Amino acid sequence: MRFHGFFRSSSSYRCRIAFNLKRLSYAFVSTPLREGAHRTAAFRALNPQALVPALEDGGEVFTQSLAIIEWLDETHPTPPLLPADPATRAHVRAFAQVIACEVHPLQNLRVLDYLRQELGQDDAGVNRWLTRWIGEGLAACEALLSRRPESPFCFGEAPGLADICLVPQMFSADRFGIDTAAFPRLRAVRIACEALPAFAEAAPGRQPDAA
Repeated sequence: MRFHGFFRSSSSYRCRIAFNLKRLSYAFVSTPLREGAHRTAAFRALNPQALVPALEDGGEVFTQSLAIIEWLDETHPTPPLLPADPATRAHVRAFAQVIACEVHPLQNLRVLDYLRQELGQDDAGVNRWLTRWIGEGLAACEALLSRRPESPFCFGEAPGLADICLVPQMFSADRFGIDTAAFPRLRAVRIACEALPAFAEAAPGRQPDAA
């Protein structure tokens, strides 16, 4: 497997955690976003959307982090990243999608560049944008977990898809200076996750292209 990603990309971070939980090895290809490597013709041939991650395996190219992670779960089912119970599985997917589909796109580099370059927002304006949308999304995630009995991880005694999405988003919240004190359940889950080698070794600062 050849995995095209970037150390600070939240979606790449999710996939790294999944690889580690599954104990899968891969060849890493750094795609430096700040240098525009994702916009080259060669990369667009892999992913016409010009986004990381992209995963090559067996002549196939997979894109979108949640699709990649579910493919990994279906082809390498141990340990499972989604619960067997259909109702709980739907709740896990919904939690993951709050982050991956609602919050993350609004903090994506191309959106922040558009705010600055096309809409003329200064750092204060961009920070207001980030605080609004990241804070709102994390508040929703906290509320979703508050409906459930307390557990070490988002949906039980072992980490899964929800945790894989949560930890990179909490990292991004820190990076953008978002106060997470109002989200004790999320913070507790993050601590539990980051105590595991699979999460710790996936951290952006520990990647070969970290700068």
